[in-house]
Amino acid sequence: MSSPSVSGAIASALAESEPSAKVMAARRVAREWRKGRLPFRFDVAMPDVPGRPARPELLPPTKMPKRGRGQSLKGRIALFHALAHIEFVAIDLALDMAGRFGGEMGKDFVSDFLSVAADEAMHFVLLERRLRALGSFYGDLPAHGGLWDAAGETRHDVAARLAVVPMVLEARGLDVTPTTIERMRSAGDSAGVRILERILDDEIRHVRVGANHFAEVCERRGKSPDSTWKTLVKKHFRGRVSGPFNDSARNAAGLSRELYAGIAY
Repeated sequence: MSSPSVSGAIASALAESEPSAKVMAARRVAREWRKGRLPFRFDVAMPDVPGRPARPELLPPTKMPKRGRGQSLKGRIALFHALAHIEFVAIDLALDMAGRFGGEMGKDFVSDFLSVAADEAMHFVLLERRLRALGSFYGDLPAHGGLWDAAGETRHDVAARLAVVPMVLEARGLDVTPTTIERMRSAGDSAGVRILERILDDEIRHVRVGANHFAEVCERRGKSPDSTWKTLVKKHFRGRVSGPFNDSARNAAGLSRELYAGIAY
């Protein structure tokens, strides 16, 4: 009997709905791929919508309760819950990237995004543990219901997916996380500070992975990365690209000020 393909293993991980099962599945796929145990075959389609737990309740952005500034216990719980949900969805976004576009993009692309998926799974675990230490848990509060929308909007084109997910959505985390770290430090939450610093370091690398593969796609297609990125973001991203920007972190991630300044407002 032949081994399960990498696409089959990824699709199975995406289908997991229970958080701890999805975390373990994402880590397992990344490990099995790294050890050469998953054949490079793309014979299983990715689901349009990944598995989701019964909780948290998913709400439209306009219905989400305001979190405040996050320094009180209640505010910190709300903040870490929101971040845990972002990381949970990020596991699926990275898995889907590898499984949906890996056949087209090649083994290095699969390796990169399975590594990202494993990182996001680790981030989720750290945040969920912090929630429990604060007396809460993932699923205890409502969460943003639109985070998967970017995947559906860009499922037809790897360039569009790379332009929107790593280079806009994840890049926004580079902008806001330093301020969040300082709020946690002011609140005396040293454990939260350490978690957020680890996430920020990893996300710089994740954005750089996305930017590098985007540049490769554009080179293959004979297009300018800057103008192509701006065109794809205007077409496929429903939100706003707005500052303030963390220029140093973005530059470390391969995003020049000139790239996003022309589209920001």
